[in-house]
Amino acid sequence: MKLYYHPLSGHSHRARLFLSLLGVKHELVFVDLSVKAHKQPEFLALNPFGQLPVLDDDGIIVSDSNAILVYIAKKLGRTDWLPEDPIGGAAVQRWLSVAAGQIAYGPAMARLITVFNAPFRSEEIIPRAHAILMLIEAALDGREWIATDKPTIADVALYSYVARAPEGDVDLAPYPRILGWLTRVEALPGFVEFQKTPVGLAA
Repeated sequence: MKLYYHPLSGHSHRARLFLSLLGVKHELVFVDLSVKAHKQPEFLALNPFGQLPVLDDDGIIVSDSNAILVYIAKKLGRTDWLPEDPIGGAAVQRWLSVAAGQIAYGPAMARLITVFNAPFRSEEIIPRAHAILMLIEAALDGREWIATDKPTIADVALYSYVARAPEGDVDLAPYPRILGWLTRVEALPGFVEFQKTPVGLAA
């Protein structure tokens, strides 16, 4: 498998993290966002949306980080990471939607301002980030993992941008359950760190 990625992309990291957690051999293909390599014809042939990451599994092309998580789990028959029962499957899907929605437009977007100088309004985005973090904090009450009683791809999908939220000036100190959950994810065998950037509250 080849994973087209960038080390500062949380979407890329969640795909890389899952491959590593499962011990899947893969090749990392660096895509230079600074020169807009993801918008060039060669890359657009892989993903017309011009976004990272992209997985190339011997000619089978899968784009979108959450789709990659589902593909890997399904291909390898890892029902421990992606349950097939209706309740477990729905719980995972619910949090994949959060990763693609509130996380992308909250903690991830706040980080874009500080790491990539994106022209967004932090006074709007930071409160949005805290709104979803409060919901995650509440969801972790009395449980170790976000969707089921075991780690799933839902935890993988949420981890990267939540872990680096302080880089976008989003303080995690008010969320002890989230901090404990982050520690549990980081203790999983095969965990690979998301590259840190000394900006925002992480400076």
